[in-house]
Amino acid sequence: KLTSAAFDAHLGQSFRLYPGAGDPLLVELIQVTPLDPGRRRPAGMRQQPFSLVFRGPQDVVLPQGTYRLEHEVMGVLEIFLVPIGPDVKGMRYEAVFN
Repeated sequence: KLTSAAFDAHLGQSFRLYPGAGDPLLVELIQVTPLDPGRRRPAGMRQQPFSLVFRGPQDVVLPQGTYRLEHEVMGVLEIFLVPIGPDVKGMRYEAVFN
């Protein structure tokens, strides 16, 4: 089950991202943000929405899409990532779970 708490436990850790062709990239989970944290979940909503931000290499910009990520504890994940721009350390990608 993918929840913000599950990812919080791995903040600052590396994930292997498989871009399709070529070698995997290392991306770091740099931010886990609850969305609308004060709002009650509507009936039937399984979890509180949240977003993740990963940072990858500065010299690689991946298009938005679904990527396979692997983590030594969380295992294999298929996550839709959107590039949101660089910071001083690398290119950032966001995933939103709602």
